[in-house]
Amino acid sequence: MKKPFKILDLYIIKKFLGTYFFAILLILAITVMFDINEKLDSFLKAPIHATIFDYFLNFLPYFANQFSPLFTFIACIFFTSKLADNSEIIAMLSSGVSFRRLMRPYIVSAAVIAALTWVLGAYIIPPANVKRIEYTNTYVKNKRVDYGSNIQMMVAPGEIAYMSRYDNTTRTGYRFSLDKFDGKRLVSRLTANTIRWDSLYHWQVRDYMIRDIDGIREHIKRGSRLDTMIPFEPRDFLISKNDQETLTSPQLQEYIARQKERGVANIEAFEIENERRYAMCAAAFILTVIGMTLSSKKVKGGMGINIGIGLVLSFSYILFMTVTSTFAISGYTSPLVAMWIPNMIYIVIAIVLYRRASAG
Repeated sequence: MKKPFKILDLYIIKKFLGTYFFAILLILAITVMFDINEKLDSFLKAPIHATIFDYFLNFLPYFANQFSPLFTFIACIFFTSKLADNSEIIAMLSSGVSFRRLMRPYIVSAAVIAALTWVLGAYIIPPANVKRIEYTNTYVKNKRVDYGSNIQMMVAPGEIAYMSRYDNTTRTGYRFSLDKFDGKRLVSRLTANTIRWDSLYHWQVRDYMIRDIDGIREHIKRGSRLDTMIPFEPRDFLISKNDQETLTSPQLQEYIARQKERGVANIEAFEIENERRYAMCAAAFILTVIGMTLSSKKVKGGMGINIGIGLVLSFSYILFMTVTSTFAISGYTSPLVAMWIPNMIYIVIAIVLYRRASAG
């Protein structure tokens, strides 16, 4: 029976993944030192167990996953340049292994990294980000949005809710109204001086009046307190910076679909985050091909030149992705196009480099 992986494949996969995780540990160690230096005053005010378990244990996987393309590229460039410098790649090709065949363990390694990036980014890191962001809001800088004014949104088909002001610290909204329409005809209107959020879709209205309109007749009901179910909650209209990073991919997609149905406009950051998670997985393959083809030949200046080129390309990729995301926020293009522009450009670079390397 033919083995799916030969010794050569396992050797390259082991080297690739080993260098990848070593690069992550090395850069994370440097990042921790810079982060401690930057936030030292905040860390001194916070309990040490919160700093370690709520912040750093959640920040480090987040940072590593955010810059996974960078680590992938650096790892590929570094260990392939070392193989080329030791004439190991020349020996492999001279023994009858084609360049295409040599690429196989690299693609397998990229697939492992892409799968790890996806699982972490889509399911594991978002719940951890809740604790990390809560820590930074409490001890570093509060970026949580707790107040809103002139809030209007469609909470269900034909149902429009309005609040003149909402205070999330007390979970209370003021001058609330809920209009229900049958087509373009208003059939019911609930107004209240205050409305308080309890849990999920459970709201409590106070000093309310309900007007049920039946043709030219109106049925009016008044009261001081009413518990009711209204299908919206504060997070639907109080959107803080980085809220999109606290949602798993299924939650994120559900949130985007629900907000679009309600006509909410400011969800570009959530759509960008959703597309970015897919684009980051594809980047592992693209940058692996570029890294391998760039560094597969011995060069005069040694591996230093390859590493320098690799760093420039990897940082330019991350910078390019950051720049194109602003296009989506500004409305110049869709989040899907914005997140995949860098990948499309670097795919062309990868194809050109691969053909040149395999032909040589």
